[in-house]
Amino acid sequence: MTSVMIACGEPSGDLYAGALARELLHLRPGTRVVGLGGDHLRGAGAELVGDYRGLSVTGLVEAIRVLPRAWAMHRALVERARRDRPDALVVIDFPDFNLRLAASLHRLGIPVVYYVCPQIWAWRSGRLRVLKRLVDRALVIFPFEAAIYRDAGIPVEFVGHPLLDLTPVPAGRDACAAEWGLERSAPTVALLPGSRPNELRATLPTLAAAVPRIAARVPGVQFIVARAPNLPDELFAPLRAVGGSRIAEIAGRTDDVLGASDVVVTASGTATVQTAIHERPMVIVYRLSPLTYRLGKRFVKVDTFGMANLVAGRRIVPELIQQDFTPEAVAHETARYFEDGEYAARTRAALAEVRARLGDGGASRRAAVQVLAVCDARRRGRD
Repeated sequence: MTSVMIACGEPSGDLYAGALARELLHLRPGTRVVGLGGDHLRGAGAELVGDYRGLSVTGLVEAIRVLPRAWAMHRALVERARRDRPDALVVIDFPDFNLRLAASLHRLGIPVVYYVCPQIWAWRSGRLRVLKRLVDRALVIFPFEAAIYRDAGIPVEFVGHPLLDLTPVPAGRDACAAEWGLERSAPTVALLPGSRPNELRATLPTLAAAVPRIAARVPGVQFIVARAPNLPDELFAPLRAVGGSRIAEIAGRTDDVLGASDVVVTASGTATVQTAIHERPMVIVYRLSPLTYRLGKRFVKVDTFGMANLVAGRRIVPELIQQDFTPEAVAHETARYFEDGEYAARTRAALAEVRARLGDGGASRRAAVQVLAVCDARRRGRD
């Protein structure tokens, strides 16, 4: 029986892990999948050694708070791998945790596949040396990444972006407006504040302050907030304190929210790719703690952060990062899409190009084929 351990540490990683596990089981029924994940990985038929929730934070300083739980989870996964000897470890994104886990299982002689690789082209390029030592195969999801890994001597495959297959057809603006108590024809702004509690604490107060400013420039505007699952209600208190604007909070249906919107204000991260797939003009925002930002800035090698801009190779949508992320700036950049139709049309055309560069779909299937090839090579080596 083929045995695979998968480890992910964020909602997007859990989504990709679930899709990968389903493809593994489809291609090779009876495969045993265990690991660290959440509802998607469990729902695909994997046995969870642990749940990722509570491990995922942003920032160097913030990560210190979750270190005890992270080390306990690391020990549990290593002990399970020592006992079961899986044919491969697949780590998905989440590099601070997953590189340590990869090192531990590499010492046990277990092959490592890195799926959704660290963004070494943006910062901490020294990780390439670590990856070359630890990783038997890198599976990258952005087209420009393959050459970087190949030039470093790391076996690599560009499999495409898994979100292309995992993005459902939206329910439709009319149906969503009726269900959520919104006006079908009113200008609509989607707010995607992030999926981690510390992200929301950093972004939502500023987004809440931007709402009345947007409303002052865009008559009749309404707002839809895409809530990631399992977030406490109190995190959304700043938005609920805003008066005078129609604001709907929708949990677990980000694609429907994007499909029902005209413009999106989104935290930097996977959501920017999701928004680009829907070809919705966006404003990218982000804020870290001042200390984390100062510590990390010296290692950053790019002058743009949003994945839509990075894939495009130029800045096609505005980014408001750290001190530039103000209510006034958010309102200005959001209103501009409504006020300047030519600008909005150019942005949508550029986002369509980004979507085309992400691949043709089938990423999870191609990733599963690569993982099974690594498993088979190890099994042949044991025979």
